[in-house]
Amino acid sequence: MYKYTDSPYLVPFDDSFSWKDAPTSPPDDVPGKKELKRQLKETVKELDELQRRLYAQNQHAVLLIFQALDAAGKDSTIRAVMRGINPAGCEVFSFKQPSAEELDHDFLWRTSCRLPERGRIGVFNRSYYEEVLVVRVHPEYLNNQQLPRQFDDLGELWNERYDAIRNHEKHLAQSGTAVLKFWLHVSKEEQRQRFLSRIDEPEKNWKFSDSDVEERKYWDHYMQAYNDALRATSRPWAPWYAIPADNKPYMRACVARIVAERLKTLQLNYPHLSDEALADFKHLEEKLTQD
Repeated sequence: MYKYTDSPYLVPFDDSFSWKDAPTSPPDDVPGKKELKRQLKETVKELDELQRRLYAQNQHAVLLIFQALDAAGKDSTIRAVMRGINPAGCEVFSFKQPSAEELDHDFLWRTSCRLPERGRIGVFNRSYYEEVLVVRVHPEYLNNQQLPRQFDDLGELWNERYDAIRNHEKHLAQSGTAVLKFWLHVSKEEQRQRFLSRIDEPEKNWKFSDSDVEERKYWDHYMQAYNDALRATSRPWAPWYAIPADNKPYMRACVARIVAERLKTLQLNYPHLSDEALADFKHLEEKLTQD
């Protein structure tokens, strides 16, 4: 029933995934930067046509979720992959620190309000997964969530949230939304180099803050949180892809290809008009010709 794009970066639907085995760099035989950019350009053209059919058919929606540590390239990847798509059929939402209103609801509420409607592609830059990632690494954030009960073992809370996420995403899939999730897996050394470039290059200074350096202290904690979340929630109806993020052109080309291949499985077509409607068109054409 459920279709997904096969890929060497597909996170298995069992308990076998390990972040330590997931590459952060592309294979040795990867094409050069120029060729990767050409491939991306071609795929984006393909995505543009697929999105037009998606919009016209108005039966499916597509939800793309991007999660990563800082400097992995979420913003630039979203921009590069979605660049050629009609803005009328695509929406991007970034989820940062929750507001007081959002904290007064369950953890899925704020993203549920931003789900794509039929015919559209929705992109989440971070998502409800923050509740089993950053909140797991910093459980003190739970103090602001006004949870109705206390947990002696927080493992129980994370398992409940994994269960809620799986059910939520399965419901979306059964309702016609194709869910694709990308973890942009950057190495610690590459992140360090990108942080240094944000300091050295004035046009990137605005991207950098002292909290970026502080969060690096929790690297291993974040890796374990990602490891457990991907294991628990990569399913045929909402697969995770752990994309190597040290090479940005390769990462973008991979993401675009996975999205395009998944859209193809939706069998998107422009609507076919009935014979009666076509006959009306003929009549209207004659009227316009004589106008």
